[in-house]
Amino acid sequence: MDHINVKIFLDESSTINPADIVPVFHRWIKETVCPEVLIDVAEYLHVPAGPGVLLIGHEANYSLDNRENKLGLLYNRKAKLEGTFQQKLAQAHQSALTACDRLEADPAFAGKLKFNRKSLEVFVNDRLLAPNTAETWKTLQPELAAYFQGAKIEKVGEPRDLFRVAVNRD
Repeated sequence: MDHINVKIFLDESSTINPADIVPVFHRWIKETVCPEVLIDVAEYLHVPAGPGVLLIGHEANYSLDNRENKLGLLYNRKAKLEGTFQQKLAQAHQSALTACDRLEADPAFAGKLKFNRKSLEVFVNDRLLAPNTAETWKTLQPELAAYFQGAKIEKVGEPRDLFRVAVNRD
């Protein structure tokens, strides 16, 4: 199963202006800071509860996403990877965590940006291979539980949504 996405939510203490991430994402392209080939930045802040600011790449996109009015860093893997579901999940999770670390350390956000690494969502961006059904949940729940040991994991969303789970570590 491919196209694994991980969204790590902003901590409530964050006070950034989402538009301020645009020049930072442009710098990431210029300085080749990510392992993926990065191509462009698109800003959709005018869309209510929308995709926010996108850093578009060949293999993956990064974004400061505001879907459902929940601001967070979204890693969206588009290209296939070799390996097991857990290996692919680990790659997406680690890429999201690294991007969060990089943003928190950026001087543009000094003291203004913090991610809550205990609250995240994982979804599979492929409705054909992973519909948001009880069957997909039954298949992936053991894999998710093994990876996020000790975390509370619950399936969320409507049947027409992407398969998505909320992961919370208290």
